[in-house]
Amino acid sequence: MTALLLDTTFLVDTERDGIDLDTLIDDDDDVAVAAITIAELLVGVILATGKRRVARQAFVEEAISSIPILAYDHAVAIEHAELLMAVRIAGRPRGGHDLIIAATARAARRTVVTIDAAAFSDLPGVAVRSHR
Repeated sequence: MTALLLDTTFLVDTERDGIDLDTLIDDDDDVAVAAITIAELLVGVILATGKRRVARQAFVEEAISSIPILAYDHAVAIEHAELLMAVRIAGRPRGGHDLIIAATARAARRTVVTIDAAAFSDLPGVAVRSHR
């Protein structure tokens, strides 16, 4: 069993392509998402209109009801602070939300599944699985 943390880019790509998550994730994998990922997905719903909005809303509701959501708690805050310092020292800034996802993965000992592996590359203690 592999403990996975699904990144927003992975979920958006899955939704856009109409791919069933069960075809991409092994039955014995343990999946979750970071709370910030739900916020990012909800922004996509709010920005969409018409049929696209209805489809996105249904996708997000399905994700919320079927995938555990990991909170930004004390353990994640500690990991987040360490990652903030690591990227500052390295001089390689990263997106704030990506660092929260990475910190959540570190705290929960999960591998980030993403389309954008570069967003997580070279982050200490963050395992990454590129979807493409």
